[in-house]
Amino acid sequence: MKANVGAMLALALSAQTMVLAQQRETPPVRLAPVAANIYEVLEGQGARGGAYIGSDAVVLIDAKMDKNSVDQTIAEVRKLTDKPIRYLINTHSDGDHVQGNQFFPPGVIIVAHENCRNEFFHPGRDGAPSEWSKPELAPFIPGITFRDKMDLYVGPKKIELRYFGTGHTTGDAVVYFPDDRIAFVGDMVFLTRPQLIHTYKGGNSLEHVRTLQKMLDTLDAEKFCGGHEEVFDRASIRAHIEQMRKMQARIEALMKEGKDLETIRKEFKDNEARLVEAVYLDLKKARGQ
Repeated sequence: MKANVGAMLALALSAQTMVLAQQRETPPVRLAPVAANIYEVLEGQGARGGAYIGSDAVVLIDAKMDKNSVDQTIAEVRKLTDKPIRYLINTHSDGDHVQGNQFFPPGVIIVAHENCRNEFFHPGRDGAPSEWSKPELAPFIPGITFRDKMDLYVGPKKIELRYFGTGHTTGDAVVYFPDDRIAFVGDMVFLTRPQLIHTYKGGNSLEHVRTLQKMLDTLDAEKFCGGHEEVFDRASIRAHIEQMRKMQARIEALMKEGKDLETIRKEFKDNEARLVEAVYLDLKKARGQ
C-alpha cells in the first residue's frame, strides 16, 4: 500500500511539474503597436491576433486558445483603456484563432464571415464531430456574419471586413483599417513555412492564389499582420503568390509525366508534403478527375 501511495504521489508531482514547465515555456500575452491604437496580440497559447482601442470601445481580432491567454489579453488591454471590449472578429475557424471565444465575458459581439461560422460545425481533420455543436458553446459562435463586405464603426473609426474568396479555408476574412492601410489577414499568408490549405474545410490552393491577388488589387494596404508571421508587406505577398504558382506548375508537369502523389512528394521537402497533396488534389479536381 505504501508503495502504491508513493507511486501515486510521484505521478502527481510529475504531472504538476509538466504543467508548470509548459506554463514557463509559453511567454505571456503582450500587445505590440503597429500604428496609433492598433496592436498585434502576441504570445500566449494560440495564433497572433490584433486589437484596436477606439474612442468608445475595443475591437479584438482572434481569440487565442485557452482561458489563461484570454485573461492575459484582457488584462493587457486594461493597462491601456477601461473602455469595453465590444467586438471580437474571427478571421477564420482554426482552433488557435477561435478556441478562446468561449472565455470572453458576456456581451462581446463575435463577428466572422458566414462560411467561417459554418466551419465551426465542420468535422475535424480526423472526421471527429465538432465540439462547437454543444449547446453550452452556442453563445461563443459568431453571431453576426457577412458575405462580401461589412463596415464596423468604433466612434469615428471605420474598420472594413472583407472577403476575397476561398484559400486557406472557405471563410477567411480580412480586417482592414483603411485610414492606416493595415490589414489583418489571419492565416491567408505563410512566409516562413509552407502555406496551410485546409482541404478538409473546403480550402483550395489554386483559389488561394487568385484570392490573394484579388486582395492586393482591391486594398491599398501597406502593412499586413498574419497569424504566424512578423508584419509583412505587399512585396512579400507577391513573392508568396509567385512561389505558389511555381509549385503548382511543377506539380502539374509531374502529373503530366504520369507520376502519382507519393512519387511527386519525393520531389519536394518533407515539410511541404501537406501542401503538395493539396495542390495535387486541387489540380485533379480542376481536370475533372
